[in-house]
Amino acid sequence: MNNLPDFPWDKLEPHKRRALEHPDGIVDLSVGTPVDPVPQVVQEALVKAADSPGYPLTHGTRELREAAAGWLARRHGVSVGEQAVLPLIGSKEFVAWLPTYLGAEHVALPELAYPTYDVGARLAGAKASATDGLVALGPEPVDLVWVNSPSNPTGRVLPAEHLRKVVEWARERGAIVASDECYIELGWEAEPISILHPDVCGGSHEGLLAVHSLSKRSNLAGYRAGFVTGDPALVKRLLEIRKHGGMIMPAPVQAAMAAALADDAHAEEQRERYSARRAVLRPALEKAGWTIEHSEAGLYFWASNGKDCWTQVAELAEIGILAAPGDFYGAAGSSHIRIAVTATDERISAAVRRLQ
Repeated sequence: MNNLPDFPWDKLEPHKRRALEHPDGIVDLSVGTPVDPVPQVVQEALVKAADSPGYPLTHGTRELREAAAGWLARRHGVSVGEQAVLPLIGSKEFVAWLPTYLGAEHVALPELAYPTYDVGARLAGAKASATDGLVALGPEPVDLVWVNSPSNPTGRVLPAEHLRKVVEWARERGAIVASDECYIELGWEAEPISILHPDVCGGSHEGLLAVHSLSKRSNLAGYRAGFVTGDPALVKRLLEIRKHGGMIMPAPVQAAMAAALADDAHAEEQRERYSARRAVLRPALEKAGWTIEHSEAGLYFWASNGKDCWTQVAELAEIGILAAPGDFYGAAGSSHIRIAVTATDERISAAVRRLQ
């Protein structure tokens, strides 16, 4: 498809090569991929389910759906029926294809956003409007509204009042709201809230979808484990489409995901790891001249030293640190960089030394 942009991360390659030249090796804080071990309880569940010769269910096992519903109720005060849970082969594929599934012609997305929201609109042949103020869209019809809290890249958390206004606006216009909540368990200075929480949606999930991922909570990026839930009628519609399309999560991964969602201890341990890394990296960045904005949740620092984002990327590459330029996430990020804390303790310590 000739309307797709170049894959943004390819543009980082020259700076990655420069950072790799550092005598002590690269500190890659760009992509945000998990580096810590997959929890033992998850590995054991995967191995136990390894003998899976038959086709798995697109809707997932009842055990998986109940584990997801239980986690939402236990951790986030959200009540959904297990039939309204649909497993995903990682959340990114769903973000990319949801506008196509819905036949959307106009998609609204955050001004600063993960590039796949825009890519999804392009794949569907839909118009994409990047805005943080829906009223700016005027009377023009909108089919799908993306919200992302905590935000990637900024780490900003949208309060319940803001999300409630988005829901009300969309319902008045017959639009669907899809909330990317992949970082919801990683609130630091603010407490994230789901779009499906009664304080936001008034107790009705009509027209609402919430997307969740275990990549960050449970270090399962390599497993491609996520799920979507919300409006039962919408989920049923999506299930039928995914059945036809063969979008099926492997059975061993379903078992591993159920085990991960049922266990909170490993998630708390992982939170502590990220909290400790944030605690040492943030002051080092600030002392070196970067201002940290938002960043009250998630796995990134949204930072700026006042220069163009690519200049900042180049400066850090000179000392062997790789960061992501803010314009990957929209023109509004042209003076910022995104710095991940998803590196080992040893590499985070190396970054701190180099920033001094």
